[in-house]
Amino acid sequence: MENLSEAKTSKPQLKVSAKAKTFVLDTNVLLHDPQSIFKFEDNNLAIPVEVLEELDAIKTEQSTERGRNARRVHRILSELLPDSRSMHEGVKLENGGTLSIIINPYMADPSLRDAPLMQKLRAVLSDFGKKDNRIIAAALFVQERYTPPTILVTKDVNVALKARAVGLEAQDYLNDKVPESVDEDSYVEIPVTIYEIQRFCSEGEFDIGKEASAKLYLNEYVLLRSDEGKTMPARYYGEGIVKRLRIPESIKAPGGISIRARNLEQQFFMDALLDDSVSLITCFGKAGTGKTLLSIGCALHQTHDDRSLYDGLSISRPVIALGKDIGFLPGTLEEKMKPWLQPYFDALEVLMPSKPAKEPQFAAKKVSKKHKKNQPSALEMSRAESVSSHGSNSNGHSHGSGNGAAPVKPYERLIKSGLVEVEALCFIRGRSIARRFFILDEAQQLTPHEVKTVITRISEGSKIVLIGDPAQIDNPYVDSRSNGLVYCYNRMKGHAISAHVKLTKGERSKLAELAADLL
Repeated sequence: MENLSEAKTSKPQLKVSAKAKTFVLDTNVLLHDPQSIFKFEDNNLAIPVEVLEELDAIKTEQSTERGRNARRVHRILSELLPDSRSMHEGVKLENGGTLSIIINPYMADPSLRDAPLMQKLRAVLSDFGKKDNRIIAAALFVQERYTPPTILVTKDVNVALKARAVGLEAQDYLNDKVPESVDEDSYVEIPVTIYEIQRFCSEGEFDIGKEASAKLYLNEYVLLRSDEGKTMPARYYGEGIVKRLRIPESIKAPGGISIRARNLEQQFFMDALLDDSVSLITCFGKAGTGKTLLSIGCALHQTHDDRSLYDGLSISRPVIALGKDIGFLPGTLEEKMKPWLQPYFDALEVLMPSKPAKEPQFAAKKVSKKHKKNQPSALEMSRAESVSSHGSNSNGHSHGSGNGAAPVKPYERLIKSGLVEVEALCFIRGRSIARRFFILDEAQQLTPHEVKTVITRISEGSKIVLIGDPAQIDNPYVDSRSNGLVYCYNRMKGHAISAHVKLTKGERSKLAELAADLL
């Protein structure tokens, strides 16, 4: 590409294809995917010098993913642009495109600040102290100078809106977006005869044929339905074979109450959670569908005896987004993470209540002698109630009674023993998580690269469950099609070690389900 830092006198140094497009990259695109530089085929890439300034400010974030990505981008650019000449004149990339660094002369030369382009820009965006506005100005300069269509690529919706307001085309980074039609239905219905259903019930598996299985992927959940209205849930195992779900009547945490699946989708989820051949599960579901409760219940069900597959349960969720430091506040990691992980403590309280309670959505069973020793005694529960109402300190810890014994809730014993661990995502890089049942909540808040970082920590003998609601996203740089949860599902579906479930029916309460649907 020609020297973009000289507006009037320079001659082209690199031949720019008239058929190619020129993409101007915003900082957040490079932070989102440092390899994005190589993913624009034979088009021309331009990076404003303001982007380098922003990357320079971010690279010092030692414990964050943003800091690592900023340093990675710097290394890539230093290899592609080894000297000042290559930075200004641009270089050819292996994919056939070009890469240049832009120094906008309208910003660098005071005599050009009253040019028509700047007057047009100043009428809409007056504050050029903001890096976003300067990046838009640089993109407008590129658009003015070169014939190929110029497009600003940004993951910041507000920057895209401002760019369009000044007549500049703006797009999101689409390389890792999944198709719009991803996962429209929670399961597939397959029509069968009543005799085929009877044979399926007796044999436990059934060949649905090539035509019916042509659109199914491995481990996809289906519902066999006859004309008479008889139904049977099943899972697709490949080569036209569907098999019956393998789930117990109920599950329970050590010393807790029994719970069971309340609807068909929860049966699918429980089947995947209890299958040790499935190492990765993605689950979509709105609030109140049972994602958290079932995943924790099934995890603890598989960790509390001598034949357990896992050494314990690890729980985490993004603190706004992966890489945000949880701060230098006093207290342990569990105390810092507790506000973010409160939904899990609520679920543990339901599974292992301090005080017996009748819950209509749970099928409580008599506790076996094997687990009676794990149940809190009446004296312990009495002390817990007394301390809860009178003796909690400001940090949420119970004060000890007169004899020095501080009563704890049943699930707190699991945390103290290490059976249940709290994980901070900002410290997960470099770890190897072996023989753990790892639950990552709110995975829709993560970028695809961040989800990859977490999943690549999982060792042999471990299982990871990614749960979330793609419709509820707070991260401004991902959306319902580009977040890590849907990206992971879209790329991993069809593999023997992965499964996917979508929960749509709320079971928390009629009010919660109505609010989730209508509000």
